[in-house]
Amino acid sequence: MLPGDQRRSRPHVRAKGRGAATGPSPVDRRKTGSKCHLICDGKGTPIKVLTTAANVNDITQTLALVDGIAPVAGRPGRSRRRLDALLGDKACDSLAVRCELRKRRIVPVISRKGTPNIQGLGKLRYVVEQTFALLHQFKRLAVRWKRRLEPHDAFLSLACSLICWQRINRNTHERVASSKPTSAQGAGRERVRFDLGQGEKWG
Repeated sequence: MLPGDQRRSRPHVRAKGRGAATGPSPVDRRKTGSKCHLICDGKGTPIKVLTTAANVNDITQTLALVDGIAPVAGRPGRSRRRLDALLGDKACDSLAVRCELRKRRIVPVISRKGTPNIQGLGKLRYVVEQTFALLHQFKRLAVRWKRRLEPHDAFLSLACSLICWQRINRNTHERVASSKPTSAQGAGRERVRFDLGQGEKWG
């Protein structure tokens, strides 16, 4: 999923120190800023993130985000790195991008310019706006203070890692809670298995 521009979860941040990957922001009275381009899964877990100048169009970074996805392991077999479908708004509408996505065997679900939006697409894409809101809760990312791009990208990657860890940790606790045995003896066995195998602790 690729982001659109909404007031509460804009991918633009003001750059106080200018520097690399900065430019006039079209949503902040042309103040110098940077823009975060993000792709995430259907639950809002960030997969790939890029930083560019604030006046860079989303469509120029679409294929870079898709090709930059690292292999995702965890299941038997080859690590997965290809999306089934890519959801995006009209800012990502381009015939060339659609063709390139189809070459990669990815179904483009992108609203076309000059036509009504795809029904129900906003509800599916809401997760990426929520992910932007989570990223902007980190003070280091709300405003870019560093002139160099490397420290900002490092903090951005760290924030994405924390979001991934929180989602994985929450899902693990939900699975443990749903599989909690009823008998005390079974609870003891399950507690030992989870403590030794997955590092989870029962409260």
